[in-house]
Amino acid sequence: MTETEWLLDSDPSIRWQVMRDLGDAPEEVVAAERARVTTEGWGARLLALQGEDGQWDGGTYFPGWAATSEPADQPWTATTYTLLLLRDLGLDPASEEARRAVAQVRDNSKWEEAGQPFFSGEVEPCINGMTVALGSYFGQEIRGVVDRLLGEQLSDGGWNCWAEDGSTRSSFHTTICVLEGLLEHERATGGSADVTASRLRGQEYLLERGLLRRLSTGEVVDPDWTLFSFPTRWHYDVLRGLDYLRSAGVVPDERCAEAIELVKKRRREDGRWPLQNTHPGAVHFAMEEGDDEPSRWNTFRALRVLDWYEHGPAVPASR
Repeated sequence: MTETEWLLDSDPSIRWQVMRDLGDAPEEVVAAERARVTTEGWGARLLALQGEDGQWDGGTYFPGWAATSEPADQPWTATTYTLLLLRDLGLDPASEEARRAVAQVRDNSKWEEAGQPFFSGEVEPCINGMTVALGSYFGQEIRGVVDRLLGEQLSDGGWNCWAEDGSTRSSFHTTICVLEGLLEHERATGGSADVTASRLRGQEYLLERGLLRRLSTGEVVDPDWTLFSFPTRWHYDVLRGLDYLRSAGVVPDERCAEAIELVKKRRREDGRWPLQNTHPGAVHFAMEEGDDEPSRWNTFRALRVLDWYEHGPAVPASR
């Protein structure tokens, strides 16, 4: 079984994206497969878990139970991370199921930080980057959050959730969340000069550092970034950074070379990539077998990144 055949022998959420990004299936075939995300597999399971209060697990960023106890690990079952996962699965935002689910979030879900409505955003740039990505993808008004992020960009080009506490250096974790949000906003609105300029500055922040090294010393910032997880949650890693560049239609250059070699190095002898560095915390259900086991998500993402690096960006760039 080839890697592509193995990927297609999976959930509709993977199959439709493999057809689009790694194959040459007609658009109508891809669209028909994508439509199955709402009715079959992981997408349908997640949609069915939305509560009567319009949220997942009773909370916006934290599950309802986390309000009365301190979880040992970050829980991933509340509304924000569930919607992010549905976006990763490629739930069609125009579908009746998506519109209904998102309307309930818009009308009912409020941030634990100060009770702000979901699509008004919160105070941390990493969370607001996620909010912009979700609002833009699912067709909600989000420009106020975008403007806040533009005003919070640091002088080195990135963002940091600790900037309010005096930090002047950007964070890879925060920056990738914001970049993905701004890119989604540009796609949804057609873009604007100020948003594009801000995103390109943030993009350069990653590229100047080779996607994993300190600018000051050249040291690898965090060895965990050379391990590839999925879902990535709020965490940065090299594969996530490369996949953003691919999605943004960046023409790869030598600053990507070391990161690309890391991706190649992680490939197993059977041609597949393993799941690595899973971020601990409660989940709705497991999509793969666990760390060190072959991962369809990582294999698919790695293959499309390598295709981008070897052949250049798609026209138009696909997410």
